[in-house]
Amino acid sequence: MEYHKKPLNGRILALDLGKKRIGLALSDPLGITAQGLPTLQRTNIREDLAALAALVEEREVTLILMGNPLHMSGHEGRQAVYTHEFAERLGERTGVEVCFWDERLTTVAAQRVLKESGISIEKRARAVDRLAAVILLESYLDRGDSGGG
Repeated sequence: MEYHKKPLNGRILALDLGKKRIGLALSDPLGITAQGLPTLQRTNIREDLAALAALVEEREVTLILMGNPLHMSGHEGRQAVYTHEFAERLGERTGVEVCFWDERLTTVAAQRVLKESGISIEKRARAVDRLAAVILLESYLDRGDSGGG
């Protein structure tokens, strides 16, 4: 009997790109689970790209998933243009494919989960980027290769 599985060819790194921080999440090698990683505090584009490139190499990442910050209408704004430019530079730097996934409501969902958990506002602010990246990656993994964003 033959089972159709996702290829075992590496991990997916999800990024929730913000102006001050980048939320990070990493899949397991089978592409089943998402685990939050420490949030990257941004300094400048060169150092940000270097830190992400080191992470990609260290964790054997074969796909980078970036949240596509669309307006609720589905149109792209300034942040989407910036995100696409950042993704292009990251792809060139790492040699790894970068794909986009609709991130509408991931930050809202992350904030709701953290608020319901009862942790302080200060701790919530530090955790929201990581959780948004985890939610982004989980939504991608749950839908498999169905397109989506």
